[in-house]
Amino acid sequence: MNEKLSGKTGDQSAALARWYALLRDETALLEHPGVHHKALLTQAYTLHRTQMINSSDLSDLLEQADGALAYAVEALFDSQFGG
Repeated sequence: MNEKLSGKTGDQSAALARWYALLRDETALLEHPGVHHKALLTQAYTLHRTQMINSSDLSDLLEQADGALAYAVEALFDSQFGG
């Protein structure tokens, strides 16, 4: 994460830090994976639309959000079916 925050303004760094804090909120992720994923996507697109991040950064955030959703689905499946 630190490499993503380097070279950013204070506002950009703060906005990205909030996004990464949401990404790391495993409790929210596992309780409501779809809602959590949608919040990550919405915030990422907002960061891009407001030019806080570029297209490459957006792609990275979307990939991480999708990875978090995949993790949550697998974790919930394992807890339900003993995987």
